[in-house]
Amino acid sequence: MLLLGIDEAGRGCLAGPLCVAGVILHKSIDGLADSKKLSAKKRNTLFEKIIPNSTHKIIFTDAKTIDEIGLSKAIKNSLIAITTSLKYDKAIFDGNTTLGVSNLEWMIKADTKVAEVSAASILAKVSRDRYMLEVDKEFPIYQFAKHKGYGTKLHRELIGEHGYIQEHRKSFKIKSLT
Repeated sequence: MLLLGIDEAGRGCLAGPLCVAGVILHKSIDGLADSKKLSAKKRNTLFEKIIPNSTHKIIFTDAKTIDEIGLSKAIKNSLIAITTSLKYDKAIFDGNTTLGVSNLEWMIKADTKVAEVSAASILAKVSRDRYMLEVDKEFPIYQFAKHKGYGTKLHRELIGEHGYIQEHRKSFKIKSLT
């Protein structure tokens, strides 16, 4: 049975893309876990093992699109793109909804229970983090290498000081700035 695991990274960020990954593993990979529970070094090592030992798809949705269509629609579009482009017998998405996408099941904490979802979690997180490291080179004043676009105190302060750039999700309201 081909199991497709799907997870996302960057859902709650103030800047940068949403990244959704789908993974079908071709062999077992030791050490898979929820990406949030792994060090950056371990995630990167596992990323390099997952890529050649899987069929996968990684979808990025930029901040402008998220602002235009909303986060739920951005996730749904990514889920549809993944489930329609990969061949599988069963698909599991980490969370508590399928957002109306057919041929997809949801499971809370699937990234801690299902190897394919753990692998998807790692691909999404590493891909997004690498993207944000590139953004940091272009906009070092925002220190994206430190917070990766998440709403940390530092990031909120830097937005307050320097304003928004195209990587920021302007539809995400920051209470400390209103």
